[in-house]
Amino acid sequence: MSNYGSGNYYRPSMFGGFQFFPPVIKWMMIINAAVFLILGLGGKIFTLGGMPLGYLFNYYLGLMPLGYGFYPWQLLTYQFMHADFIHLLFNMFFGLWMFGMEVEHLWGSRKFLIFYLTCGVAAGVAQLLLAPVLEPSSVVDRLGYGIPTVGASGAVYGVMVAFAMLFPDRYIFLYFLLPIKAKYFVAGLILLGVFAIGGDSAIANLAHLGGALAGYVYLLYDGRRMPFEHAYDRLRWWVNSKTTRKTDRQYEDIVDAKVYDIRDAQKKTDDVAQKQIDEILDKISRGGYQSLTEEEKKILFEASKKIN
Repeated sequence: MSNYGSGNYYRPSMFGGFQFFPPVIKWMMIINAAVFLILGLGGKIFTLGGMPLGYLFNYYLGLMPLGYGFYPWQLLTYQFMHADFIHLLFNMFFGLWMFGMEVEHLWGSRKFLIFYLTCGVAAGVAQLLLAPVLEPSSVVDRLGYGIPTVGASGAVYGVMVAFAMLFPDRYIFLYFLLPIKAKYFVAGLILLGVFAIGGDSAIANLAHLGGALAGYVYLLYDGRRMPFEHAYDRLRWWVNSKTTRKTDRQYEDIVDAKVYDIRDAQKKTDDVAQKQIDEILDKISRGGYQSLTEEEKKILFEASKKIN
């Protein structure tokens, strides 16, 4: 996978403060690689209290199931541990670096770090609460021992969702050959995760989906948007228009001819304005608020003041 090019393929240049490895991503890659090397080189050789160091790391720092050795700090520490080199490579390079580089530059390192860790914690919570019901084989092995969850995949899924929402039409080259827009690529990964729930694989699908959902909700809150917001706006306009027309009908029989003509003309003007507002709301539902022109935003703003 890779992303590259101009137009929908645009990527910022190396100048103007853009860094190939921004601070948070750089340090996340260094820390995760260091932990992997420590466990890989010394996890089986060195012992502590008669127990292999690798076992102690997994038990106390991996995310253990509830009732099988869970500690609150594991919601953070499990994100820095990986099962093997391929697991580490895909999370750090094909996930965090590829999709997170531009997001960190856009948001700044502090905001990106909070977002990344929050998605990882949410992924851990989803695994803890849902896995015993939906994927019990990933919680306890055949001997009755708790199975630790490790990896940054949940946090990385949150980063991928952020990238897809911020750069939906950016092309991703699947297997370096097949171009696919980011929004479809990430949506496809999420659907695969949903269909894989309950399977026999060692992949923590619920953690992935929990991280993705956390990323989605964070982006909605950050943009002060809520799901189906346009539907709510349309409903409010519809109720307001019905109320206005009902009030007009109550006074139709008691106004004189001259006043009636004025009100009739005003009603036609209101109908035209209402039609224009409906068209603007339809445009929001298709392309989001950012698709509006400045004139359309002004019309919507003035109309909202009249309602309030």
